[in-house]
Amino acid sequence: MKKLYIETYGCQMNVSDSEVIFAILGKKGYVRTEDMGEADVILANTCSIRDNAEQRIWGRVDQFYQQKKSRPGVVVGIVGCMAERLKDALLDTRKVDLVAGPDAYRKLPALLDALSDGHPQMDVQLSREETYGDISPVRLDKNGVSAFISIMRGCNNVCSYCVVPYTRGVERSRDYRTIVREACECLSDGYKEVTLLGQNVDSYRFGDVDFAGLLAMVAEVSPTLRVRFSTSHPKDISDAVIETMARYPNICRHIHLPVQSGNDRILEKMRRRYTRAWYMERVAKIREVMPDCGLSTDAIVGFCSETEEEFRDTLSLFREAAYDSAFMFAYSERPGTLAAREYPDDVPQEEKTRRLEELIALQNTLSLESNRADVGKTFEVLVEGPSKRNPEQLCGRAGNNKMCVWTDSVHKPGDYVHVSVQDCTQATLLCTLSE
Repeated sequence: MKKLYIETYGCQMNVSDSEVIFAILGKKGYVRTEDMGEADVILANTCSIRDNAEQRIWGRVDQFYQQKKSRPGVVVGIVGCMAERLKDALLDTRKVDLVAGPDAYRKLPALLDALSDGHPQMDVQLSREETYGDISPVRLDKNGVSAFISIMRGCNNVCSYCVVPYTRGVERSRDYRTIVREACECLSDGYKEVTLLGQNVDSYRFGDVDFAGLLAMVAEVSPTLRVRFSTSHPKDISDAVIETMARYPNICRHIHLPVQSGNDRILEKMRRRYTRAWYMERVAKIREVMPDCGLSTDAIVGFCSETEEEFRDTLSLFREAAYDSAFMFAYSERPGTLAAREYPDDVPQEEKTRRLEELIALQNTLSLESNRADVGKTFEVLVEGPSKRNPEQLCGRAGNNKMCVWTDSVHKPGDYVHVSVQDCTQATLLCTLSE
């Protein structure tokens, strides 16, 4: 039996894909290992969303190659988005044996078998149908608490800065019956939480079932199964989705709603297909229906031709939306995108860095204010495991996605507990067990 080692980079979708790869190769006799030094096959499941993500992987390729040199016969493969984007350039390094795009995972056994003739193998053909909906993933969550369920693949939005449509192909939704089946499997296997994944979950549709309908179906699997989802697109999130969340107590009250910019000209140049006013109307609707709903976002600073005044619009939107948390980045040009082809990357790097630091500082203040507002409240929390900083404490997320920590020697991962918030940092609610 050959041993398989996978390093996973990037988004939750890549984690889900790695689970699919372990399932596919597991049926062919490959056994998972977490020790690269004993692996027969070393795979990197890669991300291309930003240049620094790819640079990290290039560095790892050199380390993988050292395994090949010291242990002849070891196979090194690059799979996922970077494989799809760079293709032959990876094989040209002569350090990589196998390159497979996100829609080629079913072919991995055949590709590995074909390596026996001494020639590198590559399959980067994108599909309009592949969803891996019939495959039961090998879960990677060591605590057996949370599971990812991919509900769709690809993206049709083609935002001007984004490489995802080119690396993951067109949008296609998975049969809702296989999604509900997988949620039932998770429940029977002891998982307490599932996260429904898609590049844009709000555009899910299979037959007559839209995302609001799917969300209700999964919530009805069991009232003890928590349901989360990611990621929403502001142009598509509907009143029906918001109202469905409010109707089911086991759907977590948290929405990740990427804004990217607070300025209409920049939004149009990004091809986001909504305005600032539309976005804030969606925020207002969420808070009207679910006042306790957590809200997080993504933002890019220093996009092509962004002025200081336009950056200030992003700062003001952050203040108006009062996010609980945010992922913030300086614009990184991605080859092949519309922006790379048509717009000069003309904001100086030092200016991008300054703007990013200012936005991060603002969000740190907003996060602390948001957390301080929760002091004195009681939340139901799903225990995820020991706190990283103090093994005598446990940690877990409340329904609004905020991380809670508390001293506890009784409970274990997968338990539901009620905690009272005593204090906070900008990132964490500091709690005690409730009576």
